[in-house]
Amino acid sequence: MADWIHINPADNVAVALTDLAAGRIAEGTTLLQDIPAGHKFTLADLHEGDEVIKYGFPIGRVTKDAPKGSLIDHSCIKTALSGVLEYSYNPQLKDIPSDGKARSFKGFRRADGNIGIRNQIWVIPTVGCVNGAAEEIARRLREEKAGNMGSVDAIVAFPHNYGCSQLGDDHENTRTVLADMAHHPNAGGVLFVSLGCENNQLSSFRSLIADCDPLRVRAIECQKIEGDEVEEGLRQAREIFDICSLDERSEASVSELKIGLKCGGSDGLSGITANPLLGRFSDWLVSKGGTTVLTEVPEMFGAETILMNRCQDRETFEKTVSLINDFKEYFIRSGQPVYENPSPGNKAGGISTLEEKSLGCTQKCGASTVRDVLRYGQRLSTKGLNLLSSPGNDLVASTALAASGCQLVLFTTGRGTPFGSFVPTMKISTNSSLARRKPLWIDFNAGVIAEDEAMDSVAERFIDAVLEVADGKAVRSEESGIREIAIFKTGVTL
Repeated sequence: MADWIHINPADNVAVALTDLAAGRIAEGTTLLQDIPAGHKFTLADLHEGDEVIKYGFPIGRVTKDAPKGSLIDHSCIKTALSGVLEYSYNPQLKDIPSDGKARSFKGFRRADGNIGIRNQIWVIPTVGCVNGAAEEIARRLREEKAGNMGSVDAIVAFPHNYGCSQLGDDHENTRTVLADMAHHPNAGGVLFVSLGCENNQLSSFRSLIADCDPLRVRAIECQKIEGDEVEEGLRQAREIFDICSLDERSEASVSELKIGLKCGGSDGLSGITANPLLGRFSDWLVSKGGTTVLTEVPEMFGAETILMNRCQDRETFEKTVSLINDFKEYFIRSGQPVYENPSPGNKAGGISTLEEKSLGCTQKCGASTVRDVLRYGQRLSTKGLNLLSSPGNDLVASTALAASGCQLVLFTTGRGTPFGSFVPTMKISTNSSLARRKPLWIDFNAGVIAEDEAMDSVAERFIDAVLEVADGKAVRSEESGIREIAIFKTGVTL
């Protein structure tokens, strides 16, 4: 097992894979300081203003002299990022050949032809004022059906704070994401619970779900119900349950999988273990005709040209330029710097600048060609690798991935988190210590890549693990009953 890694021959830093003590000789360099696992040390003398190179790209400039063998962390490096830029298209496309092996999973075929990997009943408020009623309907139905669920694997309410007192994009974001949930193949049935006086009027919202099966997707308006709205909601939910409980899994090709790629609580090993592992998986799935989606736009800053040059054509390139610059302009309009990242946890784990975080983050999408770019709330229509507009916030971004139609979100983490979105959210640890300490959070340990297991071997095991989840195996957050949504908000609240 190596104790450090020199990732790219062009790099002037190496990364500690374990804690290294001062005086240790690593990569032919005598360490001048203790180097914690995940952190960087210099392989050459760097002077104030010199670039730090990692992954073969600059990740910032040192703010003071850093002799060979020095620790490089957020205290002595600064970003070189700035505002909106002009870009040129220099295509560097790579086709990833399939291994020729047919793989499949068993899912729930829906009337629109899409396939879900779960068969759940969702009770969704159209406005936060009726969160309590929605949760009570779901709770009572769960209690009634306990031990007799048929093929329904969960009955879940999804409270949120929105649906009223919103304007413009915020109002449309709420309506769009809630409608996306109604169309999601992991939902066997949906009951919307509205109040009646909110901005998100049910009469208008119905137009967004008009193409859904009216027996499986229903709505009640509490102010129009005489008496107990929970009883009426429960009556409708029972009828939905009776339909969904008879659904059965059938075999489907992996080409029908749509998988979201996300990271959070990253550390210095994220770009060495778990994120490259997701990149391997993404390339594998795309080669099989499947679909993957990369989001977290602010965590593309500093690595965006890599993605732009992988766009299939100039039109897709222009969409990617807009994706990046529109998000930068959103920061600027709000009076915030575009580089206000990484988080304290990222820094503690060895990530020092946004460029470094982005170069590790974007590895989750492998080397495949970018086929399309989606607006926030837009549903998938193109197979292959897609980019999606959303912030980096874990729950907001994971909700956006699920709303686009992803049946599953793969989430890499070096610090750990228990959350789950409204689709299975599979946690992949970047280091083995986290996997050992938090077995109730972590579904797969990619930390072994930094130890003694080859990437090819880990990738094969990981593909099998993902397909087990697609077949119905619960992820840790599902076992804990953690399922949430968060909708992107940018404007004022009335």
